[in-house]
Amino acid sequence: MIFFDIPRLLQFTFQDPATPIMEGIIDLHHNIFFFLILILSLVLYLFFSLLHKFYYLWMFPTVKSLNLFQKNYLVLNNIVHGTLLEVVWTLVPAFILLLIAVPSFALLYSMDEVIDPKMTVKVIGHQWYWQYECNDPSVKFNFDSYMIPEAELQKGDFRLLEVDNKLVLPVNTHIRFLITASDVLHSFAVPSFGIKVDAVPGRLNQTSVFVKREGTFYGQCSELCGVNHGFMPIKINVVSMNEFLEIVKNY
Repeated sequence: MIFFDIPRLLQFTFQDPATPIMEGIIDLHHNIFFFLILILSLVLYLFFSLLHKFYYLWMFPTVKSLNLFQKNYLVLNNIVHGTLLEVVWTLVPAFILLLIAVPSFALLYSMDEVIDPKMTVKVIGHQWYWQYECNDPSVKFNFDSYMIPEAELQKGDFRLLEVDNKLVLPVNTHIRFLITASDVLHSFAVPSFGIKVDAVPGRLNQTSVFVKREGTFYGQCSELCGVNHGFMPIKINVVSMNEFLEIVKNY
């Protein structure tokens, strides 16, 4: 199976999900899009139907068939001034909003929930690089992650996405991120994880992830933070637990 965990040229869709949260975001988007298409189709049908009837009634005042005129007038009168229609277009949207609100609230609450984290990673945004810290009893590291300049990229590397030190995480593990900044506002965002958290100086924001598959995932700073805002990529490599423990020994 091929996954797309990087932005692609002319991309109009989400990146492939790697966490349950991102799967929920995509499902919610598809559900809302279904109602959007349904409502848009109904509104367009009513709009062009009324436009067609008004066109013949007002643009051609001399109607040959009086019965046709009366029939169209009664239809218009019922549509424009119908009490039943007003009740319907009040209750139906309320019901649709309820169908959208229930899963969206459930998703929002699950995004804020931190479930028994096995590992905590502190992310600090700087102008213009990321710093990663972990001081858990079994895992300790502290390093900076800078973007690799375009002139130093190797064949197969992605422009504006490669870093000198990538963050390595274990798969199928509850991980908590504590996110802050040292200077100005930043935003830690990884689309495949479904996370985008503001990094605010003097404040700790938290989120959690549970990555379901191994791979390399990319993100970027998503808050305008200065002249090199576009040069703060995030690269995360998710590996098996055994491989992760071997890697962190070298930190």
